[in-house]
Amino acid sequence: MVASGRPAFSHSSRASSVPAPPTRRPRGLYLITPDDNDTARLLSRVAAVLPHAIWLQYRNKRAGAALRAEQGAALLELARAHGVRLLVNDDMALAARISADGVHLGEDDGDLAHARALLGPDALVGASCYDDIARAQRAVEAGADHVAFGAFYPSATKPGARRANADLLARAAALGVPRVAIGGITPDNAGPLLDAGADLVAVVGGVFDAPDPVAAARAYRAVFDRAPPSC
Repeated sequence: MVASGRPAFSHSSRASSVPAPPTRRPRGLYLITPDDNDTARLLSRVAAVLPHAIWLQYRNKRAGAALRAEQGAALLELARAHGVRLLVNDDMALAARISADGVHLGEDDGDLAHARALLGPDALVGASCYDDIARAQRAVEAGADHVAFGAFYPSATKPGARRANADLLARAAALGVPRVAIGGITPDNAGPLLDAGADLVAVVGGVFDAPDPVAAARAYRAVFDRAPPSC
């Protein structure tokens, strides 16, 4: 069974309609939304696959501030209904405004320590670390509670992304936080990354661009169901 997850402290400062699950290391599919300015369509697409994920990241590079606030709030309600944690990509102010479960910051997306201070000790604060273990160490010291590495394979979403090797995930075990793998990952090539220590696999196109997104999401979840727990 795929485990849901959140930081190992109480969530009392963040109201939720979903009872808090037992504190466990997160393990499973981490969905990232596609750029879609049609809110009703976006919600329908996400709702169909959300039962197979444990985290959801709202990312829309095409939307203006008002639409992003609308979509973020709607996705939060949907995620809470499924017991899934919602993070906002890049925008800690939006994450705070809609009371999201956390934020994910890239290299130029803001200060991790500020995000932690703004969102509080219970928030999920993630950092893109690409192929850089030293950056991951600095991120954890600044307040990140999980780190993302990749791209591990060629990615249609970010074709120019820096490439990372699977052994980076094993080395990152010393950081003591969950490790996210991203970039061109499919159910067929995810196994070596889980073997190397990935706790979550982050996916956009592998699910939302698939001929059958529900079957694709189910296949990613099955990879975790078959794999031994990461160290």
